[in-house]
Amino acid sequence: MVDTSYAVSGSVVVQASPADVFAVLTDPRLHPVIDGSGTVRGQIVGPERLQRGSRFGMRMKMGVGYRISNSVVEYEQDRLIAWKHFAPHRWRYELVERDGGTEVTETFDYSRFPLPGVFARTGIPEGNRRSIDATLRRLKSYVENGPAD
Repeated sequence: MVDTSYAVSGSVVVQASPADVFAVLTDPRLHPVIDGSGTVRGQIVGPERLQRGSRFGMRMKMGVGYRISNSVVEYEQDRLIAWKHFAPHRWRYELVERDGGTEVTETFDYSRFPLPGVFARTGIPEGNRRSIDATLRRLKSYVENGPAD
């Protein structure tokens, strides 16, 4: 269960099946395409399809360039996937079938972070909320319309 006082989320309805949306989320090579933060830069390493316990890495840039390694820590086929890196916070996607489409909720969960109230005052969670909204727009567009030309 997520402590919502230490998490930020956004949702969107995608006109596609949960399986189609999940296929995009579990393909780490598509993460730079759907990333709304502008930090995921590519050079993805890891399996073609993520599942619980999968490890994958990528090149990132937030001011300076770096590489990050992630582990999938929550997984339910076509319903839920979450990963984390060396820190305890998680990026989670939950899918629920709705009216012929799929409601996708992305959450940045920092409830496991030491002193989450202090972390909240850094402004990072609010920046992540904006990135979540952009990511969900990009995910919706990619799934409904295919790759941009």
